[in-house]
Amino acid sequence: MTITQLKYVLAVAEHKNFTLAAEKCFVTQPTLSMQIQKIEEELSIQIFDRTKKPIQLTDIGHKIVNQAKNIVNEADRIQDIVEQQKGFIGGEFRLGIIPTIMPTLLPMFLNNFIKKYPKVKLIIEELNTDEIITKLNNGHLDAAIAATPLMEEKIKEIVLYFEPFVAYIPESHHHFQKEEIEISDLNLDEILLLQDGHCFRDGILNLCKNATRSEKGHFQLESGSFETLIKLADEGLGTTLLPYLHTLDLKENDKVKLRHFKEPKPAREVSLIFPKNELKIQIIEALRSTIAGVIKGAIVFQNVQIISSVYKK
Repeated sequence: MTITQLKYVLAVAEHKNFTLAAEKCFVTQPTLSMQIQKIEEELSIQIFDRTKKPIQLTDIGHKIVNQAKNIVNEADRIQDIVEQQKGFIGGEFRLGIIPTIMPTLLPMFLNNFIKKYPKVKLIIEELNTDEIITKLNNGHLDAAIAATPLMEEKIKEIVLYFEPFVAYIPESHHHFQKEEIEISDLNLDEILLLQDGHCFRDGILNLCKNATRSEKGHFQLESGSFETLIKLADEGLGTTLLPYLHTLDLKENDKVKLRHFKEPKPAREVSLIFPKNELKIQIIEALRSTIAGVIKGAIVFQNVQIISSVYKK
């Protein structure tokens, strides 16, 4: 069997369709089917149950696919070793970014990075933290940008910056008159939150663990975007917390509703994370230095208190 044949098997296992898998592998469907059949004949087993729709792996097929992933990943690493030895910065690089960082950080560094490293083909995915950890561990991502610390044994973290939490308080709220606020001013019952799955939401829950909670009945709303939370706050339905970089693009009449925390300012740690056995270190360092260059003037806070992005009840 060959590495190419194993890649075909992995493609069918992922897409559960021979035609779609062939398209993704840039070969004809008969060619892909024939190569997979050759492996099955060589091993005297069936990897796929073709009687089911969509196509399913057999019991032995699951075991073969798990091993094939390791073999293909290790084979790809041979090219990485050669390129690292040569000091070459190029090739395909798969980067995951969490949703609360993607819209603010990516536009700040992407153009600079592309111009400086034109031979790198960045493939960027917006993923939540759990998805990122899974894809890093199974070799489907080379690196990611996420809120840390994650305490994952197989993942290395390089801190990029500390991003403070900023309160968005509408004019009708009793804390609007304050120039700065404290954590004790927060009332979790009136904070509009991102929906479950966002690590920024978990950071707020950690921040508010010892904050005020009212006993009154109150509606609870969770949204997928900061824009929605801001609009609802403007309607007098509560307050919200934003990551600092998100506040830079607000309209001037909205910026007057921002309130910074007293020092030490609660903040999240944002890091470049990657598997400890990752070999594309030149590209990782190129990303780190590019981001450091653009973020240096945007975030200048020093006295901060890091709030964990992992919520523990």
